[in-house]
Amino acid sequence: MENAEALLKRLQQKDYKPIYVLIGVDETYFVDLISNYIEQNVLTPEQKAFNQTILYGKDTDVEELINTAKRYPMMAEYQVIIVREAQQLKNLEKLETYVENPQSTTILVLCFKHKKVDGRKKVFKTIKKKYEFYQTGRIYEKHVIRWMNNSLRKSDYSIEPKASKMLLEFLGNNISNIHKELEKLKQILPVSSIIKPEHIEEHVGISKDYNNFELINAIGLKDEFKAQKIAKYFTQNSKNHPLVLSLGLMFSFFNKVLTYHALNNKSESHAAKVLGVPPYFVKDYIYASQNYSMKDTTRAIDLIRNADAQSKGINTTQVKDGDILRTLLVEIMRV
Repeated sequence: MENAEALLKRLQQKDYKPIYVLIGVDETYFVDLISNYIEQNVLTPEQKAFNQTILYGKDTDVEELINTAKRYPMMAEYQVIIVREAQQLKNLEKLETYVENPQSTTILVLCFKHKKVDGRKKVFKTIKKKYEFYQTGRIYEKHVIRWMNNSLRKSDYSIEPKASKMLLEFLGNNISNIHKELEKLKQILPVSSIIKPEHIEEHVGISKDYNNFELINAIGLKDEFKAQKIAKYFTQNSKNHPLVLSLGLMFSFFNKVLTYHALNNKSESHAAKVLGVPPYFVKDYIYASQNYSMKDTTRAIDLIRNADAQSKGINTTQVKDGDILRTLLVEIMRV
């Protein structure tokens, strides 16, 4: 994310390069953010008619692309060529000669989505060395929360930690989808608003009391009554609360608790870095580590694995998901 922000800053300073390769394997938000900025800001509206070309990989011949890139702009300093879905381009190696000596007045943007490129190929090695090569790395929960806070701050909004957790639980680490929901909330709420769980519940459709964030919190605190109450709600609303999601989040939670137990340095900042969570949420793992010894935590992980196998019908008769979850909660919180 920091690399994307640095690249955007260079663009804002009009520090343009002749070639940009933008890659989003799991998350494509930043590929769209950067390419959209180039599309909207390099040329004036009058210049775009003659000097801006949007192409799609499956419909584009590389040799024709090279010929287009070699053209000079008309009544403008640059021409912009954006190739969306560039992973569908064939014979990319034909770009090697152009990449060695690109047209300085052309800005060529290649957007690759949902697929890695072979960085060993000469064409990409040259781009990495001389021009702009951006690839979204693996995105963790702490990255998404930091991005949410920074993004909202720029438009004079903020969000409560529980509300950000609710969005994460519902949408995962998908920044594109989270961005859409935040934009919707910004249209509804006045500037300077603090986005609260109540807003998420009302406008996004996630219950502030009955969600996986609250379930994990109840488990960590060994609040069996609350956990079973949430499990009952999940059973009655199984379409929106699939067991596989709850089990995955529980498994991740107890793995982090186990990691916290093993830390020699348990300071908040160090724990947050190792666990991959914002410092605010470290307290959840502190409380859980007090309620579950390392042995208890290891057993909880084994119980979750068994529940997952049971939900898939492995070595067992068919059991309803709701019964699996409720039984698992009893077994975990009474270890």
